[in-house]
Amino acid sequence: MTDDLIVHVMPKKRWLSPIRLQRPRANLIVSLILIIGFAPLSLVACAGQDETANERPAVVVQAQHITVHKTLTCGCCGDWVDYLKAEGFSVTVHNHEDLTPIRERLNIPARLASCHSAEVDGYSLEGHVPASAIRRLLTERPDAIGLSVPGMIAGSPGMEVEGISRPYRTLLFGDGEPVVFSRHNQEPVE
Repeated sequence: MTDDLIVHVMPKKRWLSPIRLQRPRANLIVSLILIIGFAPLSLVACAGQDETANERPAVVVQAQHITVHKTLTCGCCGDWVDYLKAEGFSVTVHNHEDLTPIRERLNIPARLASCHSAEVDGYSLEGHVPASAIRRLLTERPDAIGLSVPGMIAGSPGMEVEGISRPYRTLLFGDGEPVVFSRHNQEPVE
């Protein structure tokens, strides 16, 4: 009966237990061999996965620093900065009398302008761009200049108005025509 008791109390064997060795150095060597041997297989297995299957990107983006350029008198720009900080970004703010030279330096087309501009990791941001779009931009790293939410859309980050939440788009822009990068506030697909 004691043998039965021992069988029930003992933990289940792990899949590595048949090759468990008594010496720690040998365990390390065997572990490294297994990791190195199976690593290419895991890469091949992951290569065929559908990227749309996961809502979260596979690559974790660390907190990024965003430099914001705005005018001193714009309150919604300050609200967007607070929103970015609440989303985990570190933010530096520069106040300017005229943002035109900043937008020219950042290659932001006038037709995509809003009330503030920003820079993050080599990309330009214009307007009330949501943190989710910024994270996706930094994860996917498309060949583009940056993102824009043209105008000042009620319901976008920093432009929250109680009871009003308008659909809007974040546009990806570069050398060609801007394309829709993401939709927000349940904008219907055309």
